[in-house]
Amino acid sequence: MLRVLSDVLTAADAQQVTLLGLLDLSAAFDCVDHQLLLQRLRRDFGFTNTVLAWTTSFVTGRTRQVLYKGCLSAVQPVQLVHYGVPVPQGSVLGPILFVLYAAEIGRIVAQHGLQFHQYADDCQIYIATPVSAVHSVID
Repeated sequence: MLRVLSDVLTAADAQQVTLLGLLDLSAAFDCVDHQLLLQRLRRDFGFTNTVLAWTTSFVTGRTRQVLYKGCLSAVQPVQLVHYGVPVPQGSVLGPILFVLYAAEIGRIVAQHGLQFHQYADDCQIYIATPVSAVHSVID
């Protein structure tokens, strides 16, 4: 978010306004197609062999167990949702894997001359422009 703020302030110093769109990817972690994630990791980011096998193991075959008031539930498999099993939330790798999964959004945004900032499922798309050009940018 500091990068976005810095870009907005830099644009203001140059007497430009910033048009900002915020993407709310609700339940984003539940919408990850694991086969597509693994394909993108291999194709776009060069994951191979051991690293790809480890990542495959990390996102598939997940189980869960709950501890509540000192009582431990039985181990249960994580149920499939519409697009697949959620990327493990609360882990260090969960947000990183989601960013890699959604990296295509950044490429598409850049092709249209817009700025893009993302952390996990929080995305900001923005462009700085002179006030006189706002209407042409919006069109």
